[in-house]
Amino acid sequence: MSGLLDGKRLLVTGVITDASIAFSVAKVAQENGAEIVLTGYGRMSLVERIAKRLPKPAPVIELDVTDEEQLASLPDHVRKHVDGLDGIVHSIAFGPQSVLGGEFLNAGWEDVAKALQVSTFSYKSLATACLPLMPDGGSIVGLTFDATLAWPVYDWMGVAKAGLESASRYLALHLGPQGIRSNLVSAGPLRTMAAKSIPGFEKFEEAWVERSPLGWDLDDAEPAARAVCALLSDWFPATSGEVIHVDGGFHAVGT
Repeated sequence: MSGLLDGKRLLVTGVITDASIAFSVAKVAQENGAEIVLTGYGRMSLVERIAKRLPKPAPVIELDVTDEEQLASLPDHVRKHVDGLDGIVHSIAFGPQSVLGGEFLNAGWEDVAKALQVSTFSYKSLATACLPLMPDGGSIVGLTFDATLAWPVYDWMGVAKAGLESASRYLALHLGPQGIRSNLVSAGPLRTMAAKSIPGFEKFEEAWVERSPLGWDLDDAEPAARAVCALLSDWFPATSGEVIHVDGGFHAVGT
């Protein structure tokens, strides 16, 4: 039986632990026939250990998305493992503690700028860095957290995600003529390392579990991963600039 992603060459960013959404994406993608290359930042030895837990160990490239030299050399590093890319997964976000946890009015520009550079601008940076690897088009998929509302404690990261959602639409506009689609998956809250670092994030986890029409498992990233893989596949050939909610239906109901 053929897989949904047979023959696809994918670059997956943002794997830190096996609880990461990106890890689930890489796992599901491999199970569906894709060839995976990972990128990591900072704790490279940890990322390399986690990469070995995939069904098939995947190569890991170090990438700081704020480093222009690393972005410029990314295609050469990717070509050491695959001869091109059919898809990219952007699962990168960061904000200093000062921009989260109820500090919206107190956060300074320097820290806010860092959050926007890493969480928003990097979507464009990663896409343009990889363009030489995608001459025949492909799919770029990012991860967001519903930016249509203001969430307790999320603060400037919510603003960054709103920017990410807009950036995805502009990538859809500017890369569409090259056959490249840009879409986002808006996942419900998951107990990833990133989520655990947000002060007070647990405040709305309980409400999500109780109010989502389909229910919501805070420890199961696979539903979001499956949606990412579907958008990376050939089954959404005319979909771009979209945000797909994978949140148990929470976004659609009143509270």
